Amino acid sequence: MYKKQKKSWVKHLDFLILDVLCLEITFYLSCLARLGHFHSHSGISQYYNRLAVLLLLIDICVVFLAEAYTGILRRNRIQELKAVIMHCSTIFAAITVYLWGTKQSEIYSRQVILVFWGVSIVVEYFARCLWKIYIRQRMIRGKRFTRLVIVTEERFAKQCVSDFQKDRYKEFQVIGVVVVDEDRTGEMICDVPVVASADSFLEYVRLNVVDEVFINGNTRESSEALANELLELGLTVHFNLVRESRLMPNKLVEQCGKYLVLTTSMKIATNRQVFLKRCMDIAGSLVGLILMVIAFLVFAPFIKLQSPGPIFYAQTRIGKNGRRFKFYKFRTMIVGADDMKKDLMEHNEMQGLMFKMEEDPRIFPVGKVMRKFSIDELPQFWNVLKGDMSLVGTRPPTEDEFEQYELHHKARLGIRPGLTGMWQVSGRSDIKDFEEIVALDTQYISNWSLAMDIRILFRTVGVVLTGKGSS
Repeated sequence: MYKKQKKSWVKHLDFLILDVLCLEITFYLSCLARLGHFHSHSGISQYYNRLAVLLLLIDICVVFLAEAYTGILRRNRIQELKAVIMHCSTIFAAITVYLWGTKQSEIYSRQVILVFWGVSIVVEYFARCLWKIYIRQRMIRGKRFTRLVIVTEERFAKQCVSDFQKDRYKEFQVIGVVVVDEDRTGEMICDVPVVASADSFLEYVRLNVVDEVFINGNTRESSEALANELLELGLTVHFNLVRESRLMPNKLVEQCGKYLVLTTSMKIATNRQVFLKRCMDIAGSLVGLILMVIAFLVFAPFIKLQSPGPIFYAQTRIGKNGRRFKFYKFRTMIVGADDMKKDLMEHNEMQGLMFKMEEDPRIFPVGKVMRKFSIDELPQFWNVLKGDMSLVGTRPPTEDEFEQYELHHKARLGIRPGLTGMWQVSGRSDIKDFEEIVALDTQYISNWSLAMDIRILFRTVGVVLTGKGSS
């Protein structure tokens, strides 16, 4: 029988419990250091006990949304320090926002909160490092490893054994190698003995303790035939689908029709992440549409007076993986502006497949104000509500821009386009090279998380309110 490895957040439940203990202990120690006493019956202590419960809930939410423990066992110390600083700072920011939003900031000592933030980083960092050392030592000394034999071809043998040996947190012990296309019995490959040939392997299994077999590099027919024989002996068999590479940072095994496949993509999101992102989009779009109605009442008369024509502007844009959709904005240019674009291309300030002109003569006066503060973008909340766009993503290109795309440019269309994104909060006016925009977009897709979306949204609010980096 084979115990399936845990893939959900429960896999690192030990780290969640460890972090909660560290945060709660640090919080109460910070209270004691500042207040000098802490009696549960006192009024002030009740407030701090309430905040301690809130701290627990915030930590669970941060772990749930940001997937804070992804790859935690393979992080080096510098990477772990960065992750801990981000984790504790996010919790500190959430507590600060809560106290400010509920008007309770005067009840609590700022010194307690600040000391808690600083000390929690130190305590949590060392606790995680020590726990990882303990896990590693336990796996080496105390745990019963399953005994695994590698069955492979000569050309793959050294690389395959080396890959397994480099895995510090493996749950098995490689006890031997079987080279199927050459008899190397008795030799050593990376300090692992070659225990049998293709002809003598089943006899070796019969006489020795073997729990699992990893089959690598054989033909499909020979692998299936060998697997059937091994399964009859009660062993667990692993097939190598493909070796992991830098081109496949995300992967999962799933069923496609009648075939078992290894699926890989720039970013693989869980159903929970997709659901929460869509909920965030719907909630944000409803608020945005209310703002759009207010903006319509204020700016529609000015648009009509300064440039007779429709209030809204609709254009076909390119969405996820090349899908076309109607894209809406408040009109900020004179009627017929699209036809004038060809005559202005020589004034384009962008390098690449986007158009931008500092003093665009097609924009009428109130349109410049609306663009400066991104008011013209508000109708796109309708696109978000419909599902054509998301609050955060990559900006959708026009059809003529898309037709000129090179192969690597299409990577930025691997996600639903957004109202805002990495480019918008990185200073739109300062970025002139389209290739840099593509790099920012692909960086966003590869590293996407709900926490990243939330950070971009907060930064977008600052950009919009100040008009900084507007186009």
